[in-house]
Amino acid sequence: MEEYFKLRVPCIANAITKINPNAKFGITGEEVYENIEWLEGTTPISQSDIETKLAEMQTAWDNERQAQIDLKASAKAKLIAGEKLTEEEANILVGV
Repeated sequence: MEEYFKLRVPCIANAITKINPNAKFGITGEEVYENIEWLEGTTPISQSDIETKLAEMQTAWDNERQAQIDLKASAKAKLIAGEKLTEEEANILVGV
């Protein structure tokens, strides 16, 4: 399973961490760029860089989510038809 899917829906904090895993920051209130406080000398990341990364993460998350939905549908159809499941299809049905 893709890493983005394991996370909650992509957010600014996740995007910042993807861009700079060592970034120290806080977000006060609503999660918008204007509410980011860069801490401990962390070089601020531009709003456009964060928005680009966030869009990339959202696309990956959406694609992985759709792949999981498609896999589950395929497994269900095979079960109904009495066909053999792949290991991946079996795993998705049992939550592995």
